[in-house]
Amino acid sequence: MDEALRSLTERLRTEAGASAAYERLAATEDPDALAAALTEPGQPLWARELVAFRLGTAGDRRAFETLVLLLNHRDPQRCASAAHALARLGDPRTARAAAALATNELRVAYALQPVRLLVELRAPEAVPALITTLERRLRPHDPYREVALACAEGLGILGDGRARTVLNEALAHPALAEAAVRALARLPKEEVR
Repeated sequence: MDEALRSLTERLRTEAGASAAYERLAATEDPDALAAALTEPGQPLWARELVAFRLGTAGDRRAFETLVLLLNHRDPQRCASAAHALARLGDPRTARAAAALATNELRVAYALQPVRLLVELRAPEAVPALITTLERRLRPHDPYREVALACAEGLGILGDGRARTVLNEALAHPALAEAAVRALARLPKEEVR
């Protein structure tokens, strides 16, 4: 069993109180039954998360909307499981949705997983979204250092020269300086004219 699925099922089994409904959703192999449970009124959050994760990791795009909602949830574990499933879903809308969530200042407290997902996807939206998010985190006394750090690290992984300016600005922030140095070292060398 995949480690992410094992962790998710243990957490949700506890949340569901090991109910018969949980056991049924965890055991079924019928994607149509899972999709029906995803949209059925009155389903608890644990059921929607379990079903969306299973459909998403199987590449079933019916899980997309629920996974995007979970990617921006206040519970970090739900965000992480949604990011894991979205990375495997293969839906072309994923990068655009993750970029929108990463750059939404009203929800920046929950931007960590969207940022990490953008890096994993390596989509065209990733670098501009990470640059925008990191620029906003460079304000004095910004409380979202973990998001800023993920942006700096991600920009280094992506290795796109467009990130050079914001990474140089990040050098002035002690909490980000080390990550910015490492990220800058991974960028292509500037051409001297």
